[in-house]
Amino acid sequence: MYSNSTDTLDIAGQLPKGLQALMHKAQEATEIGAMAALQRRSFLKVATASGFALGAFPLLTQAQATASTTAASGLKPTQQPSAFVRIDRDGTVTVTINRLDFGQGVQTGLPMILAEELDADWRLVKSQHGNADPAYVDPAFGMHITGGSGSIKNSYTQYRELGARTRAMLVSAAAAQWGVDAGSLRTRQGVVIGPGGKRLGYGELAEAAMKLPVPEQVTLKDPKQFRIIGKPTGRLDARAKSSGGQAYGIDVRLPGMLTAVVVHPPVFAGKVKSLDDAAARAVPGVKAVLRVPLDRGGEGVAVVADGYWAAKQGRDALKVDWDTANVEKVDSAQQLASYRALAQTTGALKYNADLGKLAAAPKKISAEFVFPYLAHAPMEPLNCTVQLSGQGADARAELWLGTQMPGLDTLAASRVLGVAPQNVKMNVQMAGGGFGRRAIASSDYVVEACGVARAARAAGLTAAVRTLWSREDDIKGGYYRPMHLHRAEIGFDAQGEILAWDHVIVGQSILGGTPFESFMVKDGVDGSMVEGMKEPYDIPMRLSVHHPKLNVPVLWWRSVGSTHTAYVMETLIDEIARSTGQDPVAYRLRQFGTKHPRHTAALQLAVSKSGYGKRTLPAGRAWGVAVHESFNTVVAYVVEASVKDNAPVLHSITAGVHCNLAINPTSIEAQIQGGALMGLSMCLPGAAITLKDGVVEQSNFGDFPVPRITDMPAVAVFVVPSADAPTGLGEPGLPPLAPAFANAVARLTGKTPRELPFKLA
Repeated sequence: MYSNSTDTLDIAGQLPKGLQALMHKAQEATEIGAMAALQRRSFLKVATASGFALGAFPLLTQAQATASTTAASGLKPTQQPSAFVRIDRDGTVTVTINRLDFGQGVQTGLPMILAEELDADWRLVKSQHGNADPAYVDPAFGMHITGGSGSIKNSYTQYRELGARTRAMLVSAAAAQWGVDAGSLRTRQGVVIGPGGKRLGYGELAEAAMKLPVPEQVTLKDPKQFRIIGKPTGRLDARAKSSGGQAYGIDVRLPGMLTAVVVHPPVFAGKVKSLDDAAARAVPGVKAVLRVPLDRGGEGVAVVADGYWAAKQGRDALKVDWDTANVEKVDSAQQLASYRALAQTTGALKYNADLGKLAAAPKKISAEFVFPYLAHAPMEPLNCTVQLSGQGADARAELWLGTQMPGLDTLAASRVLGVAPQNVKMNVQMAGGGFGRRAIASSDYVVEACGVARAARAAGLTAAVRTLWSREDDIKGGYYRPMHLHRAEIGFDAQGEILAWDHVIVGQSILGGTPFESFMVKDGVDGSMVEGMKEPYDIPMRLSVHHPKLNVPVLWWRSVGSTHTAYVMETLIDEIARSTGQDPVAYRLRQFGTKHPRHTAALQLAVSKSGYGKRTLPAGRAWGVAVHESFNTVVAYVVEASVKDNAPVLHSITAGVHCNLAINPTSIEAQIQGGALMGLSMCLPGAAITLKDGVVEQSNFGDFPVPRITDMPAVAVFVVPSADAPTGLGEPGLPPLAPAFANAVARLTGKTPRELPFKLA
C-alpha cells in the first residue's frame, strides 16, 4: 500500500557522510588521473536514418574523432542532451541512464524526470544503460558510480535540464519551420503546438533540432505543472522482467562464446601448490585449464569450456593442492574473543564528550552487541564476458557486465589485459541485484574475468569468454559486510536524560588498505563505520573505534554503517525509554524537539497510520518502533511482533518516510519493502557468515538463508509530502527494521536481543 497526498521520491539520495569525499578523491586518483594526459573531450553530432542523437565519445577515446567533430556548446559532457536522448521519427524517445539498474528502478525514475521537462508522451518513452563515457559520470562526484542512494538525488536537476534543453531545441526547430517566434509555441505530450493549432510531432522535428545549438540556460517547470513526476508509474522494464524476457549480464551470448568457471583457494589469498588437471581436460567440451591470478594476491584455476555445465564438471574434476601456509586463517570464535578484548580499551576517537557523570548516574545500561559478517548474495551471481581482439597497440577489449563503477572497472580491465583504456569498451548490462557487491574500485570478478580472458587468448582461444560465479563461489569467496562488536556504557537519570555515553566499536575498515584510506579514514576512524552514531540525539558521547586487520575481504553492504549503528542506537534509546517508564514514541519526539522536523514527521506519520497507541493488539503481540536517517532520508517503522516457540514472528510493518519530493511513488513503495525485507534478513536464524580455520563455513541459501514469503508481512508505506529536492531511497528502508523488530521482542520478553541474528534461547 502507498499513500501520499502530493509528493515523494524514487530511489536515490546521497552517499553517507564522508563517502562523498571518498568518491570525489577516488575519481581524482583513478578515472580523472587516467584522462589527464588526453586532449579536451569532443563531441560528434550524429544523424541517423531513424532520428537523432548527439553522442559523446566512449571513455578516453580519441580514435573516433574526425575533422568534422565539433563541440555542441560550452556545456559539460554531463549536460549534453544528445548523449542522453534519442528521438526516432515515429516519436519514440529513448533515454540513456547514467547508472546501473539492478532492481532499484532508475531505468524508469530517471526517464520520468527527463520526460517531464521534455514534455514527452510517456507512452513512447524507453530507456537504456549508458557506459563508461565521460558523459555518464555522476554530476555531483565526477565519477561513474551507482551507489550511496545517489542516482536520483544527484541527477535530479541534471535530467530536468537535459529534458528542458532538448525541448527548447525542438521548439526552435518548429519555430524556424513555421517562421514564427519560439515564444509563441507550446508543447504537449510529444507535440509542438503553434498558431492556429498547427502541430508537429517530436519525431518530425528531431533531425532539424539536432542541427541547432544546445541552449546553456533553460527555464524549468514549476513543480505544480508536473504531470509525470510524482505519479505512481509502472516500471519500463516490468513487462520484460515479469515475462522472463529481460536479459541480464549472465544472459550475454556471443558467437562461439566460451564459458569459464574458476576454483578459488579455500582460504583467502591462497595459491596453487600443485595441480592435476588430467581428469578435467578429459571432460567433453573443456577447452583449457588455466592458472590465473586473483585480485587479493591469490591464485585460482579456470576451466574454460563450451558451456557452464562442461566447465563446472571440469572444475569438479580438478585435483588442486593449495598453499595457504603464509596467509592468516581467521576463526570466528577467536575473532570474537579478540574483539571483546579490544572493546575494553579506548580506540581512535570520533567523539570525545566528558564522561564525568557516568559513574554517579542514577541509572545505567551496560551492553554488548555482536553483528556477524554478511554476504551480499544477489540473485544474479557475478559474471563478466570479455572479448579480445587485435595485437600490440591495436589490441582491443570489449566487456559485458553489470557494474556499479564502469569507469573504474574499465581501468581495471585495461591494467589486467594490457590494453590501452581508450581501447576498452564497456557494455553495462542490467544486473540482478548487487547491494554494493558490484561496486569495487577494482572489482574482483572483473579482474578475474580479464585474467581468464588473457590466459585463454595466450592458450590460443580467440572466442569471447564469459566467466561465471556460482552461488557457492559468491558466498564462500566474495566480499562481506564486516563483523562488528559494540560496547556501550550509558548513564541517565529517572527522566531519561542521558548524562554520559561511553561507546566503543570494533570492526574492520571497509576502506583500510585501499587507495581510499588516506581520503576517508580520518584520525584512525573509518567514517563509514560510525555513520548514524549519536545522531539525531543530543548525547554526550565518547565514541572510539578499533579497526583490526584480518584476512577477510570486506565491503559496503546495503546502507553501509547504518546496518549496525541504527540497531544499536534505536534499541538502546528504546531501552532507556522503557526503563524510565516512558512511551518510546513520546520519548523520541521529546529528544527530537524542534531540531529534527523530518524525523518527527516520519515517526508521527508511521504512528498515525499504524494505529499505535489507539488500537489494542491481540494477546501475545507487541509494538516495536525505530526511526533512522541515512542518505538524507528518514524512515520510521512501527511493527507488530510476537514470539512463538522461542522464535520471533513479524506480523505487520508500517513505514513513515521523509524523502522529500517524489519521483515515482511506485518505486518508493518497492524500495521500502525491499529494504525492510533485507533488514529482516539480518534477524532470522542462519543469517551469518562464519569462518573456521580461514574457511567460510556457509556456501548457499541452505546455510545462509534469505527470508521466505512466510517470514515477510505486508508493508504499508506512507510518505511525508514535500516539494524539496529528492533525497536517497535505495538504502534507507533497511536500517530501522531490525531495531523496530527487536524493540517489539524486548517488550514481550523483557530482554533486548544483543546479537544478530536473533538468539532468544
